Amino acid sequence: MRGPYVAVIGAGRATGEQERAAERVGALLAEAGAVVVSGGLGGVMRASCRGAYERGGLTVGLLPGAERAEGNPFLTVALPTGMGELRNGLVARTADGLVAVGGGWGTLSEIGFAMRLGRPLVAVGSWAVTAPDGGPTYPVMDSPDDAVAWLLREIARLPAK
Repeated sequence: MRGPYVAVIGAGRATGEQERAAERVGALLAEAGAVVVSGGLGGVMRASCRGAYERGGLTVGLLPGAERAEGNPFLTVALPTGMGELRNGLVARTADGLVAVGGGWGTLSEIGFAMRLGRPLVAVGSWAVTAPDGGPTYPVMDSPDDAVAWLLREIARLPAK
């Protein structure tokens, strides 16, 4: 049996620093036996998949389009949804927890879905959002290592699926 499913979300057009952080996140997750889930395209998605793939990890991409060939070359499984950015909800729903690295509006939507679903979420150089009602929030960390360690601890506390 595989470990938890962890979505790595973030900028499709990432900076070098964001890509390095995402690659480290993917590598750490693979080493921990987690399945890395993403939107399957470039930037943070590609970098996290590369980090996991190069360490023998399983990577799953929920692609926005209708063609498997759209996915990055580090996907073990490419699932074309044909849903465009609406697939962001599927990314959050599929995951046991999420790591956000950088990102724009699409990442913010995935953060919103994660919070709505009650999924553990940690950010590395990404959005820091507080609910207007003071509801639950999530940590923002500087270190990919600390973020992954925190997230895996939180996921381990959840009831088994």
